[in-house]
Amino acid sequence: MILLRHLNACLRSARTWIALGVLAPVGMLAASGLMLLDLRRDAWDRAEQTSRNLLQVLERDIARNVEMYDLSIRAAVENLRAPGLGQASAQMRQLILFDRAATARDMGVMLILDERGDAVDDIDAVPARKGNYADREYFQVHRARAGLGLHVGTPIVSRLTGEPMLPFSRRVDKPDGSFGGVVLGSLKLSYFAHLFGEIDLGRGGAINLYLNDGTRLMRYPSEQADIGANIAQAPTFRRFMREGRGSFVATSVRDGIERYYTFTRIGALPLILNVALSTRDVEADWYARATVIGSVLLVLCGLTIALSLLFGRELRRREAMRAELATLSRTDALTGLPNRRCFEDRFALARAAARDAGRPLALLIADADHFKRYNDRYGHPVGDEVLKGLARRLSASVHRPEDLVSRIGGEEFAILLPDTDEAGALRIADRVHAEIRALTVASAGIGAGAVTVSIGLACAVPSHGRGPSVPDLYRLADGALYEAKAGGRNQTRCAAPQGVPATPPRGTLQLVSAS
Repeated sequence: MILLRHLNACLRSARTWIALGVLAPVGMLAASGLMLLDLRRDAWDRAEQTSRNLLQVLERDIARNVEMYDLSIRAAVENLRAPGLGQASAQMRQLILFDRAATARDMGVMLILDERGDAVDDIDAVPARKGNYADREYFQVHRARAGLGLHVGTPIVSRLTGEPMLPFSRRVDKPDGSFGGVVLGSLKLSYFAHLFGEIDLGRGGAINLYLNDGTRLMRYPSEQADIGANIAQAPTFRRFMREGRGSFVATSVRDGIERYYTFTRIGALPLILNVALSTRDVEADWYARATVIGSVLLVLCGLTIALSLLFGRELRRREAMRAELATLSRTDALTGLPNRRCFEDRFALARAAARDAGRPLALLIADADHFKRYNDRYGHPVGDEVLKGLARRLSASVHRPEDLVSRIGGEEFAILLPDTDEAGALRIADRVHAEIRALTVASAGIGAGAVTVSIGLACAVPSHGRGPSVPDLYRLADGALYEAKAGGRNQTRCAAPQGVPATPPRGTLQLVSAS
């Protein structure tokens, strides 16, 4: 019966219908929002899967072609040691050296260079086309280092064909192990352009191939300035090098477009490949649908909420006024801190909780030293600024939600510390002194260190049913504050059990001058 009456009262309440009128469209928006987020996740999942698939296909194609080129270069190095090669005719020598490279797709120039860098054998000409390549980076690297293996150089423009190419090379050693030359094979960069150009990544998408030193070998879509550019210091490339394989979202240093990067190293080669999708392209379809659905829902829900809010405006206004009055009744108007009434209520609750749990409860009473002198010398407005500054510094000294800083009268403040023993309370007191030392009042020229406080500290661990009453703990802290004042101010005194002297002062002794 009581439940039915309560339900009937709720149904007749304007507040109930206002709540329903607001919660219903909010629920619709939340459900729709979850649905749209799920659609967005699907779009990103598809983009991620597409990127990984494309990356895998490109990686395998490039690795297979590079392996084929390397096999041709290895064969040429091995065939240079074939018996009777020196007595063979020029045509037969060419056939022996380059037999495995004849079918290589997108092959550029393939030459054998002697130790001076002169071309001595050429896959495309008999006799070899004349030229010296001792100045090329790949030649100098092999001449300086033995046992380097396959070297992938920076992009070059062929002196024989004028085409941009990527050089691959291996060192040739003489029988005594000294430098005997280089076998060079080059891959036309058009191979990468054709390979990447077959893939549609959207208007903002891109595919990049880099050397480990940050040199860009190919970009699609590209401009001439992209080839050979070095981005070793770009955050995206540093992440490529650090992780080796993976994906992330970042902004391109080239054009400022945010992209979803999927990247990998190509086998054991010094090459890094990435597929980059524009985040705008990834979310384009989702965004169009979300805009339509969201707009319709927002209009409908907005109308519903507006009608509900108009219906309950007067009720909310009255409730707000009552809440404001209740807050003001528990707040100090000058400092904005909780007032004495709030302190006493919270103190009673904290004492009961400490008694039930057998946990310590600490109380600090802080009082501004020589506060009357500020009012007498500077006037009450400055005195009010000092109190506001003290309130800010005291609030900055505690950080736990359950701790309470309040103004309990005049220049006297209280800090309630539940579940805090004496050692912890002393640390808070030290922090208070440190904060107060930094207090300044610019309007009166009061500098740091001029304002000080004395603190009385009391702490108790209530036993079940025998805890100190509220005025008892407050009286102990107030007595300790009196001892701090009598002992020279700007210090903390801890209250001791009755009959035991108070603990020695803590805090820096710094008396405020009479001025």
